[in-house]
Amino acid sequence: MSQHMLRRQLRWSLLAVPVAGVLVLAGCSGGSTDNGGGASGDPAKTGFSIMVAQANDADDFYAQTAKKYSDETGVPIEVIPYPSDAYNTQVTTQLQGGNAADVMILSPGTGQPISVISLAEAGFLAPLDDTSAGLLPAGSESLFQIDGKTYAQPTALTPVGLVFNVTAADAANITYPTTYEDLLTACTTARDAGKTFSVLAGGIPFNTGLMAQLISATRVYSETPDWNEQRSEGKVTFADSGWKDVLNDIVEMNDKGCFQDGAAGGTFDSITAGLGGGTSLTAAVPGSAAASIADATGQELNVQAFPPKKGEKAFTVTGANYGWSINAKSDDAVKASAQAFLDWVASPEESAAYAKLSGSVPITGIDKSTLLPSYAPIADLLSAGDYAGLPNAAWPNGAVYDALGAGVQGLLTGQKTVDQVLSDMDAAWGE
Repeated sequence: MSQHMLRRQLRWSLLAVPVAGVLVLAGCSGGSTDNGGGASGDPAKTGFSIMVAQANDADDFYAQTAKKYSDETGVPIEVIPYPSDAYNTQVTTQLQGGNAADVMILSPGTGQPISVISLAEAGFLAPLDDTSAGLLPAGSESLFQIDGKTYAQPTALTPVGLVFNVTAADAANITYPTTYEDLLTACTTARDAGKTFSVLAGGIPFNTGLMAQLISATRVYSETPDWNEQRSEGKVTFADSGWKDVLNDIVEMNDKGCFQDGAAGGTFDSITAGLGGGTSLTAAVPGSAAASIADATGQELNVQAFPPKKGEKAFTVTGANYGWSINAKSDDAVKASAQAFLDWVASPEESAAYAKLSGSVPITGIDKSTLLPSYAPIADLLSAGDYAGLPNAAWPNGAVYDALGAGVQGLLTGQKTVDQVLSDMDAAWGE
């Protein structure tokens, strides 16, 4: 397969990161009075629209799920696929304009412009029923609920890790490192074999920030799982915590040649070419990318936790990173029909089917025996609960994550110091 074809086939599967918007919606009208259904007078049979991410014909798990529901119930669903370039701006603009889709995929919490709590507080989202509330992972309620009302239904659990190209690593005689110190050694070995240990989209804050969050699982949240709460209470800061170790690790990895040459200007195409082409062994991307790349290239890939330092506990990142939400401006019949769909997709059978299609883990629970093979390296961590959710979901605004992503870019170019980035993040917390 040529690199050109590989890029076309894989690019958008690697863009579907949970720290970024995943869709661009244009021209959908929320609250339409006739979506092609409801002739029987049953509101639950009224058609509705869903905006989804679909970069290529194979990336259609939302569409497949909607079609299955339509085939079973006769409810027409308009699935509108768009790439991610301008999603945050488009969603907020169209919600403000009253012409967004009936159902949308949002990010939990408050850390992004398309975060559930922020949009619900602004009156843009309709409350959901008890079935939706029953799917919230324990401890995540504040990311989906306000005053006991639920405003998004999580789609699945999405492990995020270093996706590891086993085939390329075998060719370089490298096994996945179990400690951070071993990782630095592997970086040198990979360079000697004409490869790099990791490929980073250093020019894209979403990806630099994701790498930092992945490292923070072992450096911050394994020992202090309530770190975000402590930061909210003013008991800790970024500057005086394990977040300093996180950023120092990135600086050290860059100095040791762990990232590809020119990583500071890297793009998502760099990840596609490096990880999919086997010139880099890992990338910080959603775990679902392992299956996508394996299917497209015939190589073996799996999902790994970022290695802890010697003596530290292994920990990873997993959470309900996407949620279905219903537009508050949609007609009542449309809302009822959309909720009926959410109730259906919440069943154990359908949540498992959705997880298989999307390369994730069923929101109804983690079962080692049914995990996709690519998650085998982190199966014990997942089943034991040794993971943190994406930290930025609970941060108070998008400016904190912007400061992190842009700050890591500055570290790669030498234009920022670790202390400056941490200071910027602390300052953004109070904005």
